[in-house]
Amino acid sequence: MGIKGIRNVVRGIALSSFLLLAAAAWASEQSKYQEGTLKVFLMEIRGDIDPRMNRYVDLALDQATEVNADIILIDMDTYGGAVNDANDIRTKILEYEKPIWVFINNDAASAGALISIACDSIYMVPGANIGAATVVNGADGSQAPDKYQSYMRSIMRSTAEENNRDPLIAEGMVDDRVEIEGVTESGKIITFTTSEAIANGYCEREVASIQDILEKNNIVDYELIKYELSGTEEVISFFLNPFVSGLLILVITAGIFFELQTPGVGFPIAAAGIALVLYLVPYYLNGLAANWEIAAFFIGFALIALEVFVIPGFGLAGIAGIVCTVGALIFMMLGNDNFNFDYVPVGEISTAATVVGVGVLGSIIVLFLFGYRLTQSKIFSRVALMTSQEKKDGYVATIYAEDFVGRQGTANTILRPSGRIEIEGEVYDAYTRGEYVEAGERVVVISQEGSTLKVRVVK
Repeated sequence: MGIKGIRNVVRGIALSSFLLLAAAAWASEQSKYQEGTLKVFLMEIRGDIDPRMNRYVDLALDQATEVNADIILIDMDTYGGAVNDANDIRTKILEYEKPIWVFINNDAASAGALISIACDSIYMVPGANIGAATVVNGADGSQAPDKYQSYMRSIMRSTAEENNRDPLIAEGMVDDRVEIEGVTESGKIITFTTSEAIANGYCEREVASIQDILEKNNIVDYELIKYELSGTEEVISFFLNPFVSGLLILVITAGIFFELQTPGVGFPIAAAGIALVLYLVPYYLNGLAANWEIAAFFIGFALIALEVFVIPGFGLAGIAGIVCTVGALIFMMLGNDNFNFDYVPVGEISTAATVVGVGVLGSIIVLFLFGYRLTQSKIFSRVALMTSQEKKDGYVATIYAEDFVGRQGTANTILRPSGRIEIEGEVYDAYTRGEYVEAGERVVVISQEGSTLKVRVVK
């Protein structure tokens, strides 16, 4: 036997060894399945891809890790959503150590296509679709500028390459200029049916259900663990409901307005504070309420308080305060990217504006219809001093014996229109005929009523 023959023998032995090892590994894996040791973790991606879904996936993968799941299955049906959130989910899937399979149970469009391509295996029901990942504006559905398309093309290509799928096809799901012989022609965005996806390596096989996926992968006696939101997360989701958000906004605005009208009472601002916490925390945890939006709300509240307690009349500070508070409440409900609303669906914008508008308007109506009744109620009298002190009941007031009419003094505090003045080193309660008097201005007493002096500015 020559050197060439020896080499052939060695190659044959190496190849045989490799095949035996591969067969042993496969048999071991199948044995594992048959022994019933496999944990299959099931989660759902249904609806829009947004910060809420981003947080949902994050929590689900954390739980999958806690239960030591062997395979993660995603039951998907989505028309897409925000690119930034889809990219976050994509990254989490690519970095996850265990295999992640996706079951496209109807549609995986746009952002859903990106997430699907990130998964290790793709399974589709008959009549399902995957593709159409062009980035569009949320306002009118038109194509976004090319810089956004370029970014989407890039992450689609890299994601496809990571899982050994044709990157050019992934790019063609975004860019209608891509032309692939036998797949698509220029001017058309790639959207695959189930059979087309199988033919082009973007789907492992056609299936009817989750159970069908497992059976066709020879997985038996498995434990299916379906992800469910915890009690805390259910509560958070409850407060994210637009109707509940509207009620909380009503309490927030009504409490603030009522406290400003009756300062010192306490419980209206306390109710507003509790409602604000219940409003802010769910949106903050879901990545919707950004720090700048929260800051804008409190700045607006400070401006309103400044207008009411410091600056007379209603001017720029009050208007700016209302704009900041109302605007912040709206923005907290939207997944904008640093004040960029290009990719926020117009329906979400209108819903947020409607919820906040109805909440604010509702608070005004409540105050108008029930404010007086509340102040006269027995419950309100227990927390605020509202009763008058009548002379017939034994209450008397100090009456100045000397005549102050015509005497001049200095405004000790701001008079708007009531406050205090100083005459010859003594401080007295005083009020004007309605005009605003700065502290330090000279005033003259024009009349006196009991212990209060009526004054005007010295001309």
